[in-house]
Amino acid sequence: MNDHWILHDSHQAFFRKPFGAVPCRQRISIRISLQGKKEEILQIILRLWDHQEGERKIPMVLCHTAHDQKSYETEISAPAAPGLLWYYFIITTREGIYFYGNNQNQTGGVGQIYLHEPPSYQITVYKEGATIPHWFASAVMYQIFPDRFYNGCENGEILNPKTNAYIYPDWNAPPAYIRDEKTGRIRQYDFFGGNLQGILKKLPYLKSLGIDVIYLNPVFESPSNHRYDTANYKKIDPMLGDNEFFRLLCAKAREQGISIILDGVFSHTGSDSIYFNKEGNYPELGAYQSKDSPYYPWYRFIQYPDVYECWWGIDTLPNVHEMEPSYQNFIIHQKDSVINYWMGMGVKGWRLDVADELPGAFIKALRKRIKENDPDALLIGEVWEDASRKTSYGELREYLLGEELDSVMNYPFRNILLDFMLGRKDSFETHGALMSLYENYPLHHFYAAMNLIGSHDVPRILTLLGEAPDEILLTKEEREHYKLSTEQKKKAVARLKMLSLLQMTFPGVPCIYYGDEAGVEGYNDPLNRRTYPWGQEDQELLEWYRKIISFRHRYDALTTGEWISLPLHQDVYGYLRRIANHQDVLGQKKENSSILVLINRNLHHSVSLSFDASAWGHQPWKDLLADDKETLVVDGLLHIALKPLEGKIMVQQP
Repeated sequence: MNDHWILHDSHQAFFRKPFGAVPCRQRISIRISLQGKKEEILQIILRLWDHQEGERKIPMVLCHTAHDQKSYETEISAPAAPGLLWYYFIITTREGIYFYGNNQNQTGGVGQIYLHEPPSYQITVYKEGATIPHWFASAVMYQIFPDRFYNGCENGEILNPKTNAYIYPDWNAPPAYIRDEKTGRIRQYDFFGGNLQGILKKLPYLKSLGIDVIYLNPVFESPSNHRYDTANYKKIDPMLGDNEFFRLLCAKAREQGISIILDGVFSHTGSDSIYFNKEGNYPELGAYQSKDSPYYPWYRFIQYPDVYECWWGIDTLPNVHEMEPSYQNFIIHQKDSVINYWMGMGVKGWRLDVADELPGAFIKALRKRIKENDPDALLIGEVWEDASRKTSYGELREYLLGEELDSVMNYPFRNILLDFMLGRKDSFETHGALMSLYENYPLHHFYAAMNLIGSHDVPRILTLLGEAPDEILLTKEEREHYKLSTEQKKKAVARLKMLSLLQMTFPGVPCIYYGDEAGVEGYNDPLNRRTYPWGQEDQELLEWYRKIISFRHRYDALTTGEWISLPLHQDVYGYLRRIANHQDVLGQKKENSSILVLINRNLHHSVSLSFDASAWGHQPWKDLLADDKETLVVDGLLHIALKPLEGKIMVQQP
C-alpha cells in the first residue's frame, strides 16, 4: 500500500528509544503516529514476539495530539535472556484492520502499511555488560595468504617442498589448479614458496603501511597451498617454517605493535591427516584405517570407511563432530589443547572458518577458553550475511549476543559499497542498507566488525571496479591472462581510492587483502590468490593507502567516534564522524573533533551540495586531501563541490 497515514521510523528517537540493539531488561519506548485519516481508530496493538515469552499483544495509548496527527505509545522491557525481539503494529478502525511493519527490504527505519501480517521490526537483545576488546576497534588489519606473500629465503630457495608439489619458477606467474582431465579432481598442488621468513622480513613494510593486526590464512601442516585441509593442528607447515620460527614471528611482530590472528579450521580436517589418514602417510592410526583409532569418534561415517560426511561433498575434507568430547578436549579444553598451545606461542586471536558450520555451544566454549588465555584476545567469525539474524541449517544462529564472537567478517559492508560504487544502488539505498546493520548489531560489535573489500574467497576488487567481463564468458586461459585496459585500470583505481576512503573512515576494523593496496588484479580462486607484486607495485595506490591509514590513526573520531549517515545526493554518499564532550561511543575519553567524509561515485559529472551544518559547529572545515584548504560555514550552510570520482575528508576541531 502506498498510503502513508501511518508512520513508525525505528531510526528516530521519537518512535523508538533507545536506538538499535539493547541489553537484556532494557526499557524501550515505542511509538506510532497516525495522520490525516478521518475514520475512527478503535484500537492499536503492538504485537511482540520472542523465543522466551512467545507472542504478546500490548494495547498502545494516545500520548500526543497535534493538528490532525495522533501518536500512540507503550513501553516494554527487553527479555531477560539474549535473543531477538520482533514487533509490528495492528491498527483496528471502523473500516477494517491494517498492519504496519518493516519495509519490504527489511532495513528498518520507515515501515509500510499492509493488509496482512507484515515483516517485523527487529531488536537485538544482548547480554548485559557484553563488550569487545577496545584496542581492536582502533586497529587496521592485513590478510595474508602465506604461500603468495613473500619468500624470505636467500636466493629464492623453497623450504621443504612437498612430494608431487609443482613449484612455479616465476613468482609472477598466474596460479592455476592442476586437475585430472577426466575427474576434475586436483592431482597436484601448486606453490610459489611464500613463507614465515618472508612475513618476518616484510614486517617493516606492514608497519610503514600502518598495520596493527595480521590475519593469516591457515599455516598448519597440510597437503594443499590453501591449507584448509588440516593435517596436523599443532605443526606449522614445513614449507612455511617451523613452530619455533612462528613463535619468533609473533614476538617480532609484537615488538612492532602488530598482533597475529590465525585461521581456525575446526569444522573439518583433511583426509590426508594424522586424524583421518586416508592416504596412509602418517604413522598414527587414523579414523579411516580403523574404528579403534582414537580419532574415529571425531567423524561421521555413513558406510565405513569410504562413505562419510564431508564439507560441501568434497571427500578430501571430512567433517568432524564438534560436540564429540575427545575432539573438544583436543581443540579447546585439555592443558595442551590447540587453542592453548598456539596462544602460548603468542597468537592474539582466531578467525573461525565457516562459523555457520560450527555448533553454537562449540563457539561459546572456544571463546571462553580464548578469553581465559587472554581477555583482550579476539574471536572473529566468517559470516557472509547480517550476523545478528543469520540462519543456517534451519537454525537462527547466535553470534553477537555476548558469549560468542567478538567480530565478524563484514561481507554485507563490502556488498553494499560495491553496489553503490558500481551504480547498482543509489546513496539513499546505501544509507538504508548500512543503517540496517547499525540498528541490528550491538554498538560494540558494529565498531569491531571486520570491514573487508577483498578476501581469498572473492574476485580482486580492482577487477570488479574495472568492470572486467564476467568470468563465465572467458576461457580458463583468458581468465588467467586477463588484464584491465589502461582506461579500465584508471577507472578502477579511482573507484578503489573512493571505496578505501570509506573503508578506512567507517566504524569497524578495516582489513586489507594483501596486494589490493599494490594493484593486484584477478578473477575468483585461484586468480584472486596471485602473488604480491614486489617491485611492481602501483606506487600511486600504495601511497594513497598510506595516507588514508595515517588519517585513521591520527583522528580518534575515525575509529570510535559517533557515526551519522548522510545520503546527500543519489551519487554522493558520506557521513559525519564525531567525538563530543570528550567521550567516544565506547565510553573512553578522547579529543573532541568532527570529520566529514563524502564521495561522488559519478564517473562523468560533478556535484555541488549545500546543506545545513550548523548543528556541528561554525568553525571552518579543513580538507585533508587538499592541503588543509578551508571551507567556511556560511549562515549555517556548508557548500561543497565534488568532481567525478572525488572524495573529501574534512576535519573541524573546536
